[in-house]
Amino acid sequence: MPRNDDVRFTSSSLKIPLNPPKPSPFNFPFGSHIAKTRNSVAQLVDSVKTRPEFKQFNFSRFWNRLAESTHFAFPSRDRRTASSIGRSSLLCSASLSLTRSAESAQSEDKKNERLLFIPKSALLCSASLALTRAADESSSSSQKGLNPSRGDEERVLISEVLVRNKDGEELERKDLEMEALQALKASRDNSALTVREVQEDVHRIIYSGYFQSCIPVAMDTRDGIRLVFQVEPNQEFQGLVCDGANVLPAKFLEDAFRDGYGKVINLRRLDEAITSINNWYSERGFFALVSDVEIFSGGILRLQVSEAEVNNISIRFLDRKTGEPTTGKTKPETILRQLTTKKGQVYSILQAKRDVDTVLTMGIMEDVSIIPQPAGDTGKVDMVMNVVERPNGGFSAGGGISSGITSGPLSGLIGSFAYSHRNVFGRSQKLNISLERGQIDSIFRINYTDPWIEGDDKRTSRTIMVQNSRTPGTLVHGDQPAGRSLTIGRVTAGIEFSQPIRPKWSGTSGLFFQHAGVYDENGFPVIKDHLSSPLTASGKIHDDMLLAKFESVYTGSGDHGSSMFAVSMEQGLPVLSEWLSFNRVNARARKGVEIGPARLLLSLSGGHVVGNFPPHEAFAIGGTNSVRGYEEGDVGSGRSYAVGSGEMSFPMLGPVEGVFFADYGTDLGSGPTVPGDPAGARLKPGSGYGYGFGIRVDSPLGPLRLEYAFNDKHAKRFHFGVGHRN
Repeated sequence: MPRNDDVRFTSSSLKIPLNPPKPSPFNFPFGSHIAKTRNSVAQLVDSVKTRPEFKQFNFSRFWNRLAESTHFAFPSRDRRTASSIGRSSLLCSASLSLTRSAESAQSEDKKNERLLFIPKSALLCSASLALTRAADESSSSSQKGLNPSRGDEERVLISEVLVRNKDGEELERKDLEMEALQALKASRDNSALTVREVQEDVHRIIYSGYFQSCIPVAMDTRDGIRLVFQVEPNQEFQGLVCDGANVLPAKFLEDAFRDGYGKVINLRRLDEAITSINNWYSERGFFALVSDVEIFSGGILRLQVSEAEVNNISIRFLDRKTGEPTTGKTKPETILRQLTTKKGQVYSILQAKRDVDTVLTMGIMEDVSIIPQPAGDTGKVDMVMNVVERPNGGFSAGGGISSGITSGPLSGLIGSFAYSHRNVFGRSQKLNISLERGQIDSIFRINYTDPWIEGDDKRTSRTIMVQNSRTPGTLVHGDQPAGRSLTIGRVTAGIEFSQPIRPKWSGTSGLFFQHAGVYDENGFPVIKDHLSSPLTASGKIHDDMLLAKFESVYTGSGDHGSSMFAVSMEQGLPVLSEWLSFNRVNARARKGVEIGPARLLLSLSGGHVVGNFPPHEAFAIGGTNSVRGYEEGDVGSGRSYAVGSGEMSFPMLGPVEGVFFADYGTDLGSGPTVPGDPAGARLKPGSGYGYGFGIRVDSPLGPLRLEYAFNDKHAKRFHFGVGHRN
């Protein structure tokens, strides 16, 4: 995001405390503390001339209460003349002070400790009213022994209430006069007021946000006491200057202040704008806020934004058992390059959380946490990442189910043995050597993966793979005569690169060489089955091909019920004349929809092959992961295919779910175009559907699926699987 240091919209100075002030009846939430900012005015008010109706009024008691309510003590000589007012003048002063709370002031020295926690705060605004006597009349006050804290509040009859400017003249803008009058609560024409009520109305005028000062002036008139609130409006907003906003969008600032141009600055509206800016930072997890606001002459408003930048990032390894710091096996730079947070950036809690998730997905850490700490008194943040490493690797054993075996005493059962190392050379590189063995199936695989190639800024991963596999040929060529079987043998070696393209999108490309052939039950290569259909595309005992692979995958939340789309393409490159040349495209899509407690999952897949390809590479339709109700590959084997499925699952008891499903698959009439037409020779229908019900149980191996299905041929079949459908 571009820096906004040079933003000059052409708009004043409020400083925001890091701790909220204590509640006060007249706290003004104008954003922040204003340090050493004080608006004070003093105004000479003509004394109230002696009037017959006021001769019996106890002025001594009234001014005592006034002094008590405003926390001003009269000097001793004022007390001596407190009751002898006569025709003398009174000095009346009012001051509005914008100050920090005591709690905020005491915490100034702890600024660094609070840097990481910036709560909302309010500006404390206090207004004080003081009435004092002229010096030449103050000498007799002490003789009367005036006690400022004695007696109840007295009321004075006010005949008229007016709002004027600081010079006592009418305001040029009548709308501001109305704002001040509407703010008054107690002060009304022909009302009896106490000093406290007048003082509270002063606060209310200031609280309206339009005025920087307000002075109550009492004037004696022929009709009675006139109470005049002399106000000084704020300046008109003419421009904005913003400093220190590196991540805050300029448009957001413009929108926040757009409606105020040319209007009198309202401190309450200003506070709302400042709050919206602080909320923008808060919602995005940034450690930042508006720290200072100043109003310059000409109505120019200056905002100072304080953003806590990352000063340093360090990795600290902790022992798995004791939690004490230890020496790690992973190179720190391997972890640091996974982080999107960099030095000099504004620290964001949300971004730090994403970094924690990213490091965890590396698979080499058992626990990861980030602790931000103040970087001295620089106003910056040091980010410390605590990590607990997992054991690097070891041996494992397990089992599974093959979809290609449908008969025999151990139908489809596969055992596996593997050695893996998650953190080769301390760079999070992964080595996996595995062997899977079943009744017919066997797969020996060596994978070496570098999840992020050093020096690459696109987060590209690289996988080198060597694999030797044997799988049953029944998917395409069906069951053979008694005592005979076909096995597809493939030796594959290649390299694959993968990188994120956009959020939720990833891309993969690779180059593989494959040497494939078909073998009988004795392990001898064969080129035709018992129906004299060819088993290889080249007519030789082996087919060789160099495949260029491209794939793009979109994943929603990553959950199995979320949206997913994948499309892949394989191109055979005839570098040598005997190598096969063909193009295969395959696509899969899935969409989950929540319907109350139930979930509807819709899926669709399809593909097509162009060129010369081996019959055993045809698309096999039917089975547990295709059209249920049929055995594996019994619907058809085609050059093209399409399979659709719908499932409605619902919770039953604990980890158990119930499910209803329906599947449909077709070879789109492409079965006869496969070399040797293996589907037609075996009377496969080419299309079919199935439906049924089942249960699923969550387990450490994944969902255990037990399903009972019916097909359109009125056949019934149980299906058992481990994990989600392909």
